[in-house]
Amino acid sequence: MKRQLISTFGIAALAIGMTACSSSGSTSADKSPASDPKAASGTVTVWLMDDAQKNWPDLVQRVNDEFAAKYPKVTLRLVYQGWADKVTKLDKALADGSAPDVVELGNTETMKYVLSGALAPVDRSSFDNSDAWIKALANTCTYQDKLWCVPYYAGARVAIYNSAAFQQATGSGEFPKTETDLLAALDRIAEKNKSDKSFSPLYMPGPYWYAAASYVAAYGGSIAKFDSSGNWHGTLHDAKSQQGISHFVDLVRKYNKGDLTVNEQNQYEAMARGRAASFYGNGYEAASVAAPGTGDPSLKDAVKLATMPGPDGKPLPTFIGGSDLAVTAKSQQTALAADWVRMFTSGKSQQALADKDILPNNLTQLAPLKSKPSTAAAANAVPDAWFTPLAPGWGAIEKQKILPDMLTAILKGKSVDQATKDADAAIDQLINTQS
Repeated sequence: MKRQLISTFGIAALAIGMTACSSSGSTSADKSPASDPKAASGTVTVWLMDDAQKNWPDLVQRVNDEFAAKYPKVTLRLVYQGWADKVTKLDKALADGSAPDVVELGNTETMKYVLSGALAPVDRSSFDNSDAWIKALANTCTYQDKLWCVPYYAGARVAIYNSAAFQQATGSGEFPKTETDLLAALDRIAEKNKSDKSFSPLYMPGPYWYAAASYVAAYGGSIAKFDSSGNWHGTLHDAKSQQGISHFVDLVRKYNKGDLTVNEQNQYEAMARGRAASFYGNGYEAASVAAPGTGDPSLKDAVKLATMPGPDGKPLPTFIGGSDLAVTAKSQQTALAADWVRMFTSGKSQQALADKDILPNNLTQLAPLKSKPSTAAAANAVPDAWFTPLAPGWGAIEKQKILPDMLTAILKGKSVDQATKDADAAIDQLINTQS
């Protein structure tokens, strides 16, 4: 799944070579490459997503220069990949023995490669700020008490709103900081626009399971849990999970005046067409609202981001987006590869990302971004972020749309109690089997 960014900067960087080098070799990424780094030799191939090429080529160049200075006899080959076909290319490369030594993975992709044995374990203690890594992001790299990749950067969902619509209806262009105040504001907006039956004060798509699961997390519930018997099982029928789902459904029913069965894929269009005052989405969706071609350029100054308040007086827990960096298990240069990852995720490198308004991988360097206007909304949503169950069958659960179908069934009249019970049964059939 493509992991989008909070902002876009920079120009394209030069890719260093286009070939990959990998075959059977060490399965550990923690052996010393050589007692004398200047005597180390060989080739290290790195696959980075083209986000780095477009947005922080200066960071890539600095790290590559640092690596070259430490290992002057090692050839570094950098290949930029696109999200649309990276997984297909990687699967083929792993099958034919031409996989890279280091690969960037969207954090929803990691478990597939961990379970298939494609990644080498790494030593968490050897990476900068690892004791302060954002927990949910680190969890995307952790399986059976081992670390299989390194958090690279984070992403978060935020409230996206039309400040002019809020100003006109409530007298303030600021997004409310508590849910109580938000609901009061949404009610005022609804009253202001009551003549337009298609206008949504909060456009919250019915099958939007990422949002529903955020409310589940806010109430202390979960999608599934790993039990003492060594198996995963669905927990949507648990009382706290049902509270979150019920709260989400209530918001959808009250404030979404569109088709409740439509998903969130193009939710920005509701605001772009003047049919919504706010929605909950990835930060980059705000740009689509006012972009020529996809939206209404006249909304450019009105569209703003804010932290979405949750029902418990805290920010709504967000699904943790972002990317990870992994060393492939069959690399002949696992130690050298791991050292490049150390350099690329060092405190200095993470600060370079933070300076470009990209959320770093750790809470220490995230802290200043919580008060920076351009990053506050996302940064404040991250500390309590959640992630999908790191279970063998999670991919099949997503593919079969169990959660969206559950939400749609509730909105069509099935009780929350029955729908969550049915969803847990479907989850239990799939979650422990590798997909």
